[in-house]
Amino acid sequence: MTDSELSKVKAYLLSLQDVICSHLLQHEPDVCFHEDLWERAEGGGGRTRILAGGSVLEKAGVNFSHVHGDHLPASSTASRPDLAGRSFQAMGVSLVIHPRNPYVPTTHMNVRFFRAHHEEKAPIWWFGGGYDLTPYYPQLEDIRHWHRTAKAACDPFGEHLYPKLKDWCDRYFYLKHRAETRGVGGLFFDDFQEGGFDNSFGLMKAVGDSFIPAYEPILTRGKDHAFGSQERAFQLYRRGRYVEFNLIYDRGTLFGLQTGGRTESILMSLPPLVAWEYDRQDPPGSAEAQLQEYLEPRDWLGE
Repeated sequence: MTDSELSKVKAYLLSLQDVICSHLLQHEPDVCFHEDLWERAEGGGGRTRILAGGSVLEKAGVNFSHVHGDHLPASSTASRPDLAGRSFQAMGVSLVIHPRNPYVPTTHMNVRFFRAHHEEKAPIWWFGGGYDLTPYYPQLEDIRHWHRTAKAACDPFGEHLYPKLKDWCDRYFYLKHRAETRGVGGLFFDDFQEGGFDNSFGLMKAVGDSFIPAYEPILTRGKDHAFGSQERAFQLYRRGRYVEFNLIYDRGTLFGLQTGGRTESILMSLPPLVAWEYDRQDPPGSAEAQLQEYLEPRDWLGE
């Protein structure tokens, strides 16, 4: 792992942030991203971009960060003692999109790189990332398109990868206390070194580059769908599950907070409006009740 390779990763991630923001702005001609450049006292910083109050995108955050330090917090090395005593660098692009229309799913994407250095030992490095889809009123063709695009991104790196990363996503984005998946899945991978640096970097780029082709058609089809107060109330209620996952389980949120990242940038994933209802029961057979049929791992492409 050379400094030149590290620079290539950073250049790609900055470019990816630009490309995604450019595509999202095509849906919001009257608003723009607010950009914050921030620095971390312990080393590094980032470029946060937030779009809020759009007619299509109620809130969208697309963040780049590159942080480094002399040591990781104890919570990060408890399960990885081989990282103790090493300096580290971590960089990535992370985004969350909360559309205004309940018929457009919320989505999340992240691609990242991590390197831990020790003067007397070989460096430890890996890539990670993925994306997932959280619908409120699921459309089967949207879900199949999402997974077809994810599979196409993985297949050049081995036909075994999509089933593996799809299963990993189903298991990772799972709310144990609710006994349900966060949505209809996608891809998730971490600690990825398969085939060496070039192959692993290639997979990360393929995932990052496939996000817009995966999501934009879904956004375009659903953004003008008619909805009323009932659908809006259900959307806000289900957003509560998104908040629960991010604050209880999400590794990126926990890592950012534990390593002294910028709190506002880390918590940009939270929706602007959300609601919790005590013991909500939707009528059997209603569109709202039918969502539960989608919140378990399924073979979307094989059905």
